Amino acid sequence: MPDERSFPRFAAEFDYAKSVGKAENQWNPKSLQINKYLNRPLASVIARAVYRTRVTPNQLTGLAFFIGLAGAYSFFQGRPGAFVLGGILTQLSSIVDCSDGMLARARGQMSDFGAYLDLFLDRLNEFFLMTGCAVGYFRYSGRLSLLIIGLSGVGLYFLETSLFYLIKIFANDRKKGETADNRGWLLFLIFLFAVTNKLDYGLGLLFIGSLLINIFLTINFFRSWKAPAALR
Repeated sequence: MPDERSFPRFAAEFDYAKSVGKAENQWNPKSLQINKYLNRPLASVIARAVYRTRVTPNQLTGLAFFIGLAGAYSFFQGRPGAFVLGGILTQLSSIVDCSDGMLARARGQMSDFGAYLDLFLDRLNEFFLMTGCAVGYFRYSGRLSLLIIGLSGVGLYFLETSLFYLIKIFANDRKKGETADNRGWLLFLIFLFAVTNKLDYGLGLLFIGSLLINIFLTINFFRSWKAPAALR
């Protein structure tokens, strides 16, 4: 049995409420918060299991990233069975990605580096997963139009992400985690479309949804901008 003195120093028991913190404050209505009702309850099992070990939140962040990479590789294979595996790995990556923040908050081990590492690897994961879906479904179906729509959707998604963070910087908005639920839905939908072999619908939805969000962000930015008095 491990020596109790070998454990890091933090509260003796895992506190679920503390592990969630203020992460419930999302844009989505409470009834649509997939992290609250699906991902965090499952992620808490992981966080609770490693709570009294030397596993760090950043290690869970890395694990979520590599699970996502495995999912992207599965999509790239271009076979229905591989799509199912890719979808399952995508959702598993999403759950593990929730557990890193929960573990950090429960232990009081939050850090700026950990927060930015999570953001950095999340964006890489999303790129590989969505690109894997587009290329893999093209290899499966041979439909060039879907490849173009899929890759265009990936580009629009990352334009949307760039615009969102640029607007936050402009508005001096320092809130964190307000889009976590949106990412939870993104990965869940990838899982859903993958296991039902409907990735073509998912790629179309990605393109249309990202296009509309980009238009909304652009209009909203200029509507909220107040010109200096000298320019009025």
